[in-house]
Amino acid sequence: MRHHLWKTAAPTTLIVLGSLTLTACGSMPGMSHGAPSDSETTSTAPARDFNDADVTFATQMIPHHQQAVQMAHMAGYMATTAEVKKLATAIKAAQDPEIKALSSWLTSWGKPVPTPSHGDHGSHEMPGMMTEDELSELGDAKGSMFDRMWTQMMIEHHKGAVTMAKSEQTNGKNAEAIALAKKIETDQNREIATMQRLLGRLPIG
Repeated sequence: MRHHLWKTAAPTTLIVLGSLTLTACGSMPGMSHGAPSDSETTSTAPARDFNDADVTFATQMIPHHQQAVQMAHMAGYMATTAEVKKLATAIKAAQDPEIKALSSWLTSWGKPVPTPSHGDHGSHEMPGMMTEDELSELGDAKGSMFDRMWTQMMIEHHKGAVTMAKSEQTNGKNAEAIALAKKIETDQNREIATMQRLLGRLPIG
């Protein structure tokens, strides 16, 4: 796209003005330094305008979401309460597309996309992540005990995602990533409230 801009600035009547303008902007393709025009900002910012906080948010939220989807799959097979199954289906439906979006952003930024096999590495750095032992314990639970344990774990998992989303809104730069962080905070806070009400109705034993 920038090569095209150089060609359009070639007419001799504009050569001086064009060279001065393009020297200021063209020397730093894809960078956020300087003061690009409004048209340049809208055309390039969504993909290129990002910082380390955006990369951290996307890199950590992918395995965080993947674990939530894994837990949702478990509930689909093992939950005995219709409300838990319905909530698990909603969580998977919401988070699968978000994983795809986060992955595409990392690719466009030239950053590695975490794979499920690497999801456990550094998981302790992410709030709300369950350990392998906790997931194993959940898998061993039966009946109403599974429903209750799953709901409690998912509440904590969601709270962790909300913490990460708030951090992105404070420290991030990419407009699309910040918008997704706002959506995650809103959606998961709503689901936390739903699960807390549900927990009060689930049998203890």
